[in-house]
Amino acid sequence: MADNRKTELEALLEKQRDAFTAARPEPLDARRDRIERAMALLKENADELCKAMSADFGSRSIQQSMITDIASTVGFGHYCLKNMAKWSRPERRKVQFPLGLLGAKAELRYEPKGVIGILSPWNFPVNLSFGPLMQVFAAGNRAMIKPSEFTERTSDVMAELVAKRFSDDECAVVTGGPEVAHAFSSLPFDHLVFTGSTATGRKVMEAAARNLVPVTLELGGKSPVFLGRSADLKKAGERIAMGKMMNAGQICLAPDYLYVPEDMEEGAVAAVELGARDMYPTLLANDDYASVVSDRHFDRLKGLVADAREKGADVIEVNPADEDFGNSNTRKMPLTILRNVTDDMAAMQEEIFGPVLPVKTYKAIDEAIDYVNKNDRPLGLYYFGEDGGEREKVLTRTISGGVTVNDVVFHVSMEDLPFGGVGPSGIGSYHGVEGFREFSHARSVYTQPKIDVAKLGGFKPPYGSATDKAIKTMMK
Repeated sequence: MADNRKTELEALLEKQRDAFTAARPEPLDARRDRIERAMALLKENADELCKAMSADFGSRSIQQSMITDIASTVGFGHYCLKNMAKWSRPERRKVQFPLGLLGAKAELRYEPKGVIGILSPWNFPVNLSFGPLMQVFAAGNRAMIKPSEFTERTSDVMAELVAKRFSDDECAVVTGGPEVAHAFSSLPFDHLVFTGSTATGRKVMEAAARNLVPVTLELGGKSPVFLGRSADLKKAGERIAMGKMMNAGQICLAPDYLYVPEDMEEGAVAAVELGARDMYPTLLANDDYASVVSDRHFDRLKGLVADAREKGADVIEVNPADEDFGNSNTRKMPLTILRNVTDDMAAMQEEIFGPVLPVKTYKAIDEAIDYVNKNDRPLGLYYFGEDGGEREKVLTRTISGGVTVNDVVFHVSMEDLPFGGVGPSGIGSYHGVEGFREFSHARSVYTQPKIDVAKLGGFKPPYGSATDKAIKTMMK
């Protein structure tokens, strides 16, 4: 069975590549048309897609899905349409003196790569399939998408809708379990985009390396929040609670742990609690609050809390209406704050990916900087405070994929900023002109003038005094 699927996938890739090659050079209008069809698909089927996401999670706000998966992706399509002509223009480059005077020319052309594979995750299943697709199309490529089996209904709806709007030699959605994902990542694409965990990212890169396929890996890691002494605690608490509880914390950029001045810990924890209570006065029957996606993931999160409790952490459950979570089968978990955490706790070793927030304290900000620098470089880093010198100290002495100042997560929603990680939190980026370039081949074109440049420069044998002169000039 697995072999049949692999053969099927290889045939689909070959079909797309043949169509891509036959259509070259393809006008920009063809790219625009694909982006417009992708946007129309999302707009016209928003309700069906949001209902499928809610069913896959068990409970997920239709309005949240509209913001995070539909409207933001349509907005990104508009951004690509507006900028793609400018992005696509060849760039003039300089040639060494005196070649320019002799008529030599150099330019850089951004050309499509061919067929791009998109391996998308379950946490924002529509956004993280169609977001990259907008720039894949803007750069003139074809696409094959393998969405997650954990959000099966959404994947099936996407496959059905894409098949109606696109011929399979332009764009196709492939569904299936881990064996299909493995076969997909082993295909000789012209580029492969993967969004998911660091552990799976390593496997995807290893499979892609066998075919020398370039990769964009959008991974995760433990994104820290630095709370400076000059921070507005009420605002910071509310924003951290929002970033930690949206999608029940199942966001690669969710604030993973909070680092606060020792004497401000009580106030900071109270501010996060207050923010959570204001936004989510109840949880179990509240459609605004998402469920954890699967039993396995739910058990893992409960295990992180149990492990922390056993090792001495103080566990604070933010349960505003005193609801009985023990007798609920909704896979809903209240925001759980962990105080007095230590590095031997699993919650401080793994990316949490849920509504659990460890809190660490520092005497001086340098301690927090040193701690972050000792660990893997995170996808996001957040600083709250009005002290410009301290903010710059944090930013210039740490490394992360991106940064949001005085909020969390928001940098990913800035369409003109590249989004990506660094090291274990990812490779490459999309969004901004950088995303267009990621999915393009930067092709150098040099045009030689009519004059015999090699002879004039002394580079043509037999070598002699003209050669020696040329070497001396070059060495100056």
